[in-house]
Order: sequence, then C-alpha cells, then structure tokens
Amino acid sequence: MNAQSAMMGSKEQLREKWMKPEVITGSEILLRSLLLEGVECVFGYPGGAVLYIYDAMHGFDDFKHVLTRHEQGAIHAADGYARASGKVGVCIATSGPGATNLVTGIATAYMDSVPLVVITGNVATNFIGTDAFQEADITGITMPITKHSYLVRDVEDLPRIIHEAFHIASTGRKGPVLIDIPKDVSAKKTMFKPETTTNIRGYHPTVNPNRLQTDKLLKAIESAERPIILAGGGVVYSGGHDELYQFVTTTGIPITTTLLGLGGFPSGHDLWLGMPGMHGTYASNKALQNADLLINIGARFDDRVTMKLDGFAPKAKVVHIDIDPAEIGKNVPTDIPIVGDVKTVLQILNKDAKHASQADAWRAQVETWKQEQPLRYEDSNTELKPQWVIEMLHRTTNGEAIVTTDVGQHQMWSAQYYKFNQPRSFITSGGLGTMGFGFPSSIGAQMAHPDRLVISINGDGGMQMCAQELAICAINNIPVKVVIINNQVLGMVRQWQEIIYKGRYSHIDLEGSPDFVKLAEAYGVKGLRATNKDEAESAWQEAMNTPGPVVVEFVVRKGENVYPMVQAGDTIDQMIMGDSE
Repeated sequence: MNAQSAMMGSKEQLREKWMKPEVITGSEILLRSLLLEGVECVFGYPGGAVLYIYDAMHGFDDFKHVLTRHEQGAIHAADGYARASGKVGVCIATSGPGATNLVTGIATAYMDSVPLVVITGNVATNFIGTDAFQEADITGITMPITKHSYLVRDVEDLPRIIHEAFHIASTGRKGPVLIDIPKDVSAKKTMFKPETTTNIRGYHPTVNPNRLQTDKLLKAIESAERPIILAGGGVVYSGGHDELYQFVTTTGIPITTTLLGLGGFPSGHDLWLGMPGMHGTYASNKALQNADLLINIGARFDDRVTMKLDGFAPKAKVVHIDIDPAEIGKNVPTDIPIVGDVKTVLQILNKDAKHASQADAWRAQVETWKQEQPLRYEDSNTELKPQWVIEMLHRTTNGEAIVTTDVGQHQMWSAQYYKFNQPRSFITSGGLGTMGFGFPSSIGAQMAHPDRLVISINGDGGMQMCAQELAICAINNIPVKVVIINNQVLGMVRQWQEIIYKGRYSHIDLEGSPDFVKLAEAYGVKGLRATNKDEAESAWQEAMNTPGPVVVEFVVRKGENVYPMVQAGDTIDQMIMGDSE
C-alpha cells in the first residue's frame, strides 16, 4: 500500500468514527458535523455561552482549533482561509459581545461573496428575549449581512442545519451563513444521525445559462470593433480562470480585472490592461470609455470601478455574466444578461468562440494607451518610495507569493505594482474596505497553504487594529512575512484631504504609533526596519531566509499619493495622473 492509499484509508476510518450513531451532546454533534464537512481548522474565542462546545474539544485530537486574541481576528482569519483555499471558513464566538465583535468580519465576507460558516453561542432558550447577561439578537443584527442564518432551538436539528449551512455558503453566490446555538441546545443529548443530503425548498441557484443569451454574446463578438472584458471576483470564486484564459486568447479581446479579480487572468499577458476604476490604469479606463462591447464576467459594477454611473462606458453594448441575477442591471443597464456560474458559462462559450476579427485596430489602440501612460512614480535614492517597495516584493518573489493587504494606499499600490499570475493569490477587503483585515487574513491564508510564501502588506494604521494576532504567529510558528508600509499617517485619508479638501488636514497624524520592531519582539516575532533601498533589500532578504514569522517595517515618504486617481463625480477617463495635476 502506498502513502496516498494509506492516507485515504485513514481518512475513511476517521469518517466512520465520526459518523458512528450514538447518543452525544449538541456540542459533540457540532464538532463531528464540522469534521464531516471537511473542516480542517476553526478559528475562535471561548466564552460562557460556548463552554460546552469548548469542553467537547478537550481531548478531541481530530478537531483543530486556533485561539485568536480577538473575535475580529478569528473571523478575518477564517475569511483569509476561505479566499486562499476556496473552501468554507469557520469561526466560533460566544454570545453578546463575542458575537457582535464578528459583525465587521461578517459584513466583509458578505460584500466580497466569501463562504463562511459563523457559529455563535447564545443564552439558554428559556432566557432568550429577557435581556439576560451577554444576550444579543445576533441573527437579527446580522440579517442584512448574511446569506442565511439559523437559531437552533432543537438539538436534533443540528446535523441538518450544519449540512445546509455549508451548502448555502458554498453554492450560488457564495457568502456567510450564521448558526446561533443556545447554551442548553449545546448541552442536550440526542442520538447523532449525520445528515448527508440537502433539499432546501426554494434554493436552486442557476448554474447553466440560457443558451440563447450565450449565442447572442458570440454574435456580438463577431461584429464588435472595440470589445473589452471586465473580469471580477466571480472568475476566481468559480474556479473559472483557465476558461477565462482560453476565452481571452481565443477571441483576442483586451481584458481588465477588478481589485477582487486580480490573479484571475495573468498580469503579464499582452492583452491585460491592468485594474480599472478610481485608481485604475490609463489604458483600462480609456478602453472602458471607448468600447462598443463591454463583457462583464463576474464583477458587480462597483462604484469604485464605474465612478460616475451615467457617464460609464457610454458607447458600449453591455453583457453581464453573473451567478446572482440581482446584480444584473442593478447599477448598469444590461443589453445581454447571462445568469449562471462563470466557469460553466465560459466552458459553453469556449466551444464556439472565435477570434474578434473586426478588432485589430482596437487592439493596436489599447496597446498604444498602455505604452503612452504606464503606471509610474518619481523614484528617489534618498528615501523609500512605497511603490518601489512593492516592486521589490514582486521582483524577489517572482510574483508567486500569496499577498494579503489591509485597506488604504498600500492596498492600491499592491494592486498596481505586484503582478499576480495565479488565482487566490491576492486577498483583500474590496467591498467593505475593512481596516484590520489584512494581517489576520494572512494567518488563515498561510494555514490554508502552509508550503507557500504568504506576505501580509499593511499600513501603520490598519496594522494596529489587529496587531495582537502576532501572538498566534509566534505560538504556532505561522511563517507569515508581515510588511508594514509606515508613512506615519492615515495615507488615503490624507490624500483625499490634500486633493479634494484643499489641504485641510484633520486628525490623520499617527504620531505615537508603537515601535513596530519592538512590538514584534514583544510577541516573540523577529522585527526588522528599513529606511532606504539598501536596508530594504537586506531586511527583506533576511525575512525571506527566516523560517518563522517576521515583521518588516519600511519607513516611506509621508506625502506620497496613489495615481492615477479619479475624483468622485467624475467619469473614469477624467484621471489625475500625478502630483503635477
């Protein structure tokens, strides 16, 4: 018997053990059910309402749990795990403040269509509604930001609810599902009967598209003179990156990828124009504004992409491919709506797709735009520029790392200057823009891919929101390389105040921030600092050569801005290209 066969046999034996029918508590049912769903790791923080659940973990070696230092750290780590792996992320918190501390992370996952199962404890059923100690109506609080939620009132419903939750979270438009378990339900015993089938009335996401609509798209491509593809996170989440590559190379249509779509198409390809929108490239924005056919594949026409809506892609016939019918026509009027799974839709299109033969002049035009106005910045030999730091990270890793970011200027520079060639290699909070997300999400990403290099790029502001999770890296030897782009200020807010608010700077100075090297060392993590290019190269190489976690602080120029930039109220071709403007 070879090693792989032995491993498969061992897994089957474990499944048989977990599925064994016997009288056990709701807490034991929960843990077994999670394992039967293939859960590899749960992130959480205990409290009174979940103590039966944590008691069931005691001595249960098959079940892996990581104790974070804050519930927000737990849900962001579960989110990072889900985005990096494509599996469902799981976190656990207690009732009341434990549950409410998850709200930001739930909203983050909901906005970005990330599959999570969020488990909260609640007070015993006879105390619900009495304002008992640490009681909060978490299902009510999170109703607008969950795909579905359950309040479990009968322990016998637990196996079905858990199985359904994973199905809902991971199918259709993915998203977070919340399971709220009262304390007495987690303590009550019943005969465990694993749930293996799912039949949820009224829940049947459309996977296969209407073939009449896909035929319309193929005909539109034949006659289009200026086509462009806008690819979003749906490409990555559906696993449709290979199909997208085939579609683009077959048709020869230029492509731009949104923030969450980065990595869904290789950044080095000749037909790739960059990212569109507020901080998008000149070529992407000009192409969108001049196209006669816009094919949206798995993007939701976010306002940071479209900017002024009534001036967006004014010359284009719009095609929108999306798993969620509610997104089609919501923001941008759509001429050819195609509801279905992106991967499936592209597989169907690829059977009959042909080269866009009328678009030769257009391809030459977009290439000219790329050459005329590439991304650029004024480099310096006396101080570190953040763009140079990101370019160095790309150069030294060959673009092969998993990169997570926080939110702000460093996020945009990472999207612009680190070139992503693989799906699920760029993890960032897109829709909600959650500061504090970047570092804990890297922990989840590293646990999903223990053999890959994971870089967490943060600003000095966002890093301080979840810095306590450094303890997790130290204790568990999670080898994340934490990069801090330290400009001593809330950079994106400062940029807006400079450009839009005429230099009226208000409450953006981060003076008094900790010495990040000492902070890292206080948690038992190596800390390094760089203030010029030589120090930066040396510190980063040392970090790369260190087997465990490392924090590297790059002290950069305070007044650097992200360009291009489109101001609110302008169309996306009204770009500010640099400080001189």
